[in-house]
Amino acid sequence: MYKAIVIGTGPAGLTAAIYLARANLEPLVIEGTQPGGQLTTTTEVENFPGFPDGILGTDLMDNMRKQAERFGAKFKSGRVSRVDLQSRPFRLFLEGGETLISESVILSTGASANLLHIPNEHDYIGRGVSTCATCDGFFFRGKKVIVVGGGDSAMEESHFLTRFAKEVRVVHRRNQLKASQIMQDRARHNEKIEWSLDRTPLEVIPGEKGVSGLKVRDNQTGDEEIFEADGIFVAIGHHPNTEFLDGQLLTDRQGYLIVKPRTSETSIPGVFACGDVQDPHYRQAITSAGSGAIAAMDCERFLEETSDKLIRKKTNIMY
Repeated sequence: MYKAIVIGTGPAGLTAAIYLARANLEPLVIEGTQPGGQLTTTTEVENFPGFPDGILGTDLMDNMRKQAERFGAKFKSGRVSRVDLQSRPFRLFLEGGETLISESVILSTGASANLLHIPNEHDYIGRGVSTCATCDGFFFRGKKVIVVGGGDSAMEESHFLTRFAKEVRVVHRRNQLKASQIMQDRARHNEKIEWSLDRTPLEVIPGEKGVSGLKVRDNQTGDEEIFEADGIFVAIGHHPNTEFLDGQLLTDRQGYLIVKPRTSETSIPGVFACGDVQDPHYRQAITSAGSGAIAAMDCERFLEETSDKLIRKKTNIMY
């Protein structure tokens, strides 16, 4: 029986673990299939406070883990395949058959970027291929970049990247954009954005130090061509990692967990959510870390209140 189990080890989960451990709650942290979360695919993190010269994403996550361990957090490798949240204590089932029991659960499983699944794409994530313009745009100052996508996210990222890149090319497989009209108009009026619609991405072209371009096929003629680029930003959306919950918690239409305003409380008391799994908008390391602290404090308060109720109940029975 654990007092608190944290599922996920990105900035949110590790911050929650630090706070829980400092409160002497001895949390268990389930690392999942990608320990450290999406930051482990980012080479340099320059916008996390406290690191004026930047820090490698892997180093930042490693430091946060060591800090949690220092205060008493325990870590367990594995992936949670399903959970039973219908009654407390909650039951978590790991792949391989092991079952864990806890009085509370903090969900920090994050969200995964949708990828194109074309050759060289996955291999060059963090080395020229990115899914976050806010995170990596600065590294492409004065260079050519490509944004793949036609929705609001693609338009927003394209417009943002024009602050740094000398040329931004939007590649979309349809001949019409899916973005809202206001977002389209904003991008269309940006002179640094070029348009290559009705083209299907086929392959990321490697370069000497990263990527050198993107091979595409013209959907009208069938001709193939290569657009030169120093960076390729895939902006076709994200999906929250909530499938294993099997619909036991309230979510929005996209599957992101809904929390009560100004808290981390989900629709089931004792279950809390933090990080990208409940944040479809900001998706930043610092906002995730902040929400992890909130989840830990909410969790600590919940455990104190339930413990007090149990003590009062036992006292009433005795007298």
